[in-house]
Amino acid sequence: MSLMSKKSLSKKSEFAEDLGILFERMGIPAMAGRIWGWLLVCNPPHQTAAALADAVGASRGSVSTMARLLEQLGLIERVGLPGERSRFFRIRSGGCTELLKAKMRLTTEIRKMSERGLELLKKESPETRRRLLEYRDFYAFFEREFPSIIERWEKERTSQ
Repeated sequence: MSLMSKKSLSKKSEFAEDLGILFERMGIPAMAGRIWGWLLVCNPPHQTAAALADAVGASRGSVSTMARLLEQLGLIERVGLPGERSRFFRIRSGGCTELLKAKMRLTTEIRKMSERGLELLKKESPETRRRLLEYRDFYAFFEREFPSIIERWEKERTSQ
C-alpha cells in the first residue's frame, strides 16, 4: 500500500472514529457511529461484516449488533451482490429522511404525553402547569414544522 493510500485510509478511519464520538454524544453507541462513518467514506460503498470489523477495530459480533441498530434506524441496509455469498452493508439512500421521520413520530408522542400531563394538572396553578406547557408548545411547534422541512429537502434532493 502506498504512503498516499495509508494517509487516506488513516483520515477515513479518523473520520469514522470522530463520527462514533458524535453518535455517543447523541446517546447512540459509538460503534454504530463508527460503522456509519466508515460506510459514508469507504470504497467500495458496500462492505462485509468482516471488512467493517477490520476497518473500525471491532469484533464481528459487535458489528452485527450495531449494524442491526443502524438498519432499524433506517441508515444502512443489508444487500446481496450477484455472485457473492456474503451479505454486504451500505448506506441506505434516503436514510436520513427516514431517521427524521422517526424523530417526528417521537415528537408527536412527547407532545401527546405533555397534553396528558396537562390534563392531570388542569386544576393546578399556572406556575405548576407552565413547565408542561412549554414542552407541549415546543414539541407541537416541531410537529408542525417537520413535514414541511422534509418536503423541502425531498424537493431539493430530487432537483439536484
